[in-house]
Amino acid sequence: MSTFTEWESFYVIVGSSAAALTGLQFVVIALTADLRRSSTREIDAFATPTIIHFGVVLLIAGILSAPWHELGVPSILMSASGFIGLAYSILIVRRARKQTSYSLVLEDWLFHIALPAVAYGLLAFASLTLRAAPHASLFVIAAAVLLLLFIGIHNAWDTATYLVTRDDEKPDDTKKAPADGATPPSQAEFTGDRR
Repeated sequence: MSTFTEWESFYVIVGSSAAALTGLQFVVIALTADLRRSSTREIDAFATPTIIHFGVVLLIAGILSAPWHELGVPSILMSASGFIGLAYSILIVRRARKQTSYSLVLEDWLFHIALPAVAYGLLAFASLTLRAAPHASLFVIAAAVLLLLFIGIHNAWDTATYLVTRDDEKPDDTKKAPADGATPPSQAEFTGDRR
């Protein structure tokens, strides 16, 4: 269909970007796993939605790059993706409220909750109107997909910097002995030194 063919290079670029960024998110989580311990509630609330957003971008790119002969099936698939995304946005709110290790600020509410819901709403609405107004609908779908991609980039960076910079209250086993030669209290108990 010429309607989708005009968008093919756009979706090749966007879909490839989403796939690459998904892989990078996995690498970041794997590399920071040894540095910091995160609860599954944190991961469910902040890291998993980022992977889902990238996955939806990749899914929409795949749907719109397929050789369809009519608009009905892609319209149904994309509108279903939008409505499922809206439902998932509600789940993200619940997960974000359940985790206790981090208090959300305005930026978090905007990028983790509000903007994804807007993007999924745009995707659902534009997909429903695809057959009636394909030209305008495809621009709205493209805007929703780009919004999800940029939300994912922001949230991936946010998650990575949080995991690397947050303070854990772990004991530091690498403390050096005091420069004046005094025995640290923990060692003094074991050696009998009571200076």
